[in-house]
Amino acid sequence: MASSRPILVLGTHNAKKRQELVDLVGPMGFDLRILNDFPHALEVEESGATFAENAQLKASHQARHLNHWVLAEDSGLAVDALQGRPGVHSARYSGPGATDESNNLKLLNELSQVPWEQRTAHYVCRAALADPTGAVRAESEGRCYGRIRFTPVGSGGFGYDPLFEILEYHRTFAELGAAVKAAISHRARALQRIAPQLRQLMANAE
Repeated sequence: MASSRPILVLGTHNAKKRQELVDLVGPMGFDLRILNDFPHALEVEESGATFAENAQLKASHQARHLNHWVLAEDSGLAVDALQGRPGVHSARYSGPGATDESNNLKLLNELSQVPWEQRTAHYVCRAALADPTGAVRAESEGRCYGRIRFTPVGSGGFGYDPLFEILEYHRTFAELGAAVKAAISHRARALQRIAPQLRQLMANAE
């Protein structure tokens, strides 16, 4: 028997990002799908110059291709002492074949002479919701502020989480765990802000 709930596709191939999105959007009551459910899903090139452009590209192209509502996001780390780098290049900062470890190592090397008080940074997440025609119907942005540690700490999370300390907790995202991250992260804040529009638009979706 087909579900009467509106179908919402989470437009990311990144398994760890996808799980965070599932945890955040799941309670909203949609019939959630992931790109793995669609063998013909696109691998959208993140060619935008900003997080907003990349989120729009991923949501719009995937929604039109799949003929479903798609919620996509683009996110990354901006370090003040590096004039906002790695920014939109966060996932591939250390070059082709980049891994979390190689990206973190490059970041630490670039900040090796930067003192603690100047190691301020923030995570950014831009979310975009597109309808089956590819039109972007809602967008939001969330940020989370902290500083970059001198050495990685913690085994949770992904990306730059072992280096990103939340000052109020004196812990990195990798130490704080999924529950705290789901409450205060850039991704959580972006989803919280888009949630009212998301619910309204999906309630009217056929």
